[in-house]
Amino acid sequence: MSIAKRSVNFISSVLKVYGPSKLKKLLWDREFAGNKWNFMDDTSADCVYATLEKYAHGGDILDLGCGPGNTANELDAGIYRKYIGIDISAAALAKAEKRTKDTGRTEKNSFAVSDFLGYKPAQHFEIILFRESLYHVPYGQVKEILDKYSQFLTTTGAFVVRLYATDISTGEIKSRVTHKLDLLNREFDVVEWNEYETPGKPTVVVFRPRNPSPVA
Repeated sequence: MSIAKRSVNFISSVLKVYGPSKLKKLLWDREFAGNKWNFMDDTSADCVYATLEKYAHGGDILDLGCGPGNTANELDAGIYRKYIGIDISAAALAKAEKRTKDTGRTEKNSFAVSDFLGYKPAQHFEIILFRESLYHVPYGQVKEILDKYSQFLTTTGAFVVRLYATDISTGEIKSRVTHKLDLLNREFDVVEWNEYETPGKPTVVVFRPRNPSPVA
């Protein structure tokens, strides 16, 4: 990869984390309208699914940063009641809605366009999922965002986060990711922590707030 292309990718990555919502939406829409994320058309072998099946308890799931709806449509439909996916990209959600129609899950899955940093749910959930999307939350806002969404967990509910701890292509440790994982371990009650020896060394963490808010 040329230096110029690496520079463009770096700037784009920074803007998708720290930029204003309108700019982030533009960047994500452009990528999902192209073929950059086509690999997400089949992620059925991902390590996160066993964890979701274990903790769903037949309840509702909120997926923050759901992308093109791969998780919503690859997860066993029998283990959850309702699945709500939130993403800033309308292009991604157009794919999610088409896929949901194709899989016959329109009564179970629904989607909304929103920057999840400012999204406010209308109900409580058994699982609140950040599948890679926590990577796009600035480190200084991670605890604030998780504290906010803690109010929308059921009494038995939990967060599920899946992140790659190393760069898949180079094997280099992602310090921004490891710092966020350290924060989860330090600030929340970790229920389960699984590291997988596959490319990127994905880590799946299940955790709950230490002082949960009462469920309304």
